[in-house]
Amino acid sequence: MIVWGFILGLLTGGMLLFFSFLYWRRKMSVRIETLTAYLEKINTGGQGMLFDFSEDAFSKLQDEIYKTVTTLYQTRDAALAARNCFAENLANIAHQMKTPISAISLSVQMAKEALGESCALGIERQVNRLTYLEEALLLLARIDAGTLALERKQTDVFTLLSLAADNLQELSVQTGVLLDVPEMGGTDICVDLEWTMEAVMNLMKNCMEAAWAGTTVHCSYEENPLYTQIRIWDEGQGFAKEDIPRLFERFYRGRQAKDTGIGIGLSIAKAIIEMQNGIIRAYNIPENGACFEIRFYSH
Repeated sequence: MIVWGFILGLLTGGMLLFFSFLYWRRKMSVRIETLTAYLEKINTGGQGMLFDFSEDAFSKLQDEIYKTVTTLYQTRDAALAARNCFAENLANIAHQMKTPISAISLSVQMAKEALGESCALGIERQVNRLTYLEEALLLLARIDAGTLALERKQTDVFTLLSLAADNLQELSVQTGVLLDVPEMGGTDICVDLEWTMEAVMNLMKNCMEAAWAGTTVHCSYEENPLYTQIRIWDEGQGFAKEDIPRLFERFYRGRQAKDTGIGIGLSIAKAIIEMQNGIIRAYNIPENGACFEIRFYSH
């Protein structure tokens, strides 16, 4: 009887221990699921609080997660406020430039009539440069503030490249550099046609200004299940090796840059492409020349 009592007590104790373990495991599972749901909600832009009044090691972890999330929210809000303030200041500067630019433009027109076009050409060239800078600053301000509206639609890549090339025909005549846009089959990407064309024109323009007269700037495109790739390259001397990591920085002008640029075009192109689920990189090709490679991802 004593032996059976011992065995029964052992079994009872084992069962209690087993069920206690199941209860503890279930409780931990529920708390982990609660924390996971909370973090998923935070990651998708939601907000919330964790309420748990138990005092154990798990509750300490929960408190630290909540404090970390709160700190990240505060940091994010401060960063957004700083970015919006910068964008607002940038826009104000650009707007303030409008009045003196308009006044100078009027003076240039009067100078043309009084002194002839040759005397006013230099001033007009600088006015055009200031006008472009003002427009670029306003665009950068809209990008930084997140107010640049993009109407993304299915767009044929050949049409996109052809329209960009057509808008650069005057520059093609000035530089003596041709633009080659071959028909490579129907390939569509979901982008805003006008703004993406602006980005592509900036890349083409950069290649045309870097290429030698009598050469050609080439374009190609292809697609696969993951992305559509567009390549634009020239027959020039390529990028300086030390410039490649900084090519898309704002106001950065490479060692081989000409006086006509102000270092904004490539950064604008990069921003527009990345806003449409794309990436861009620059590199030198083995045959000599600079190449821009764009990828627009399908998902």
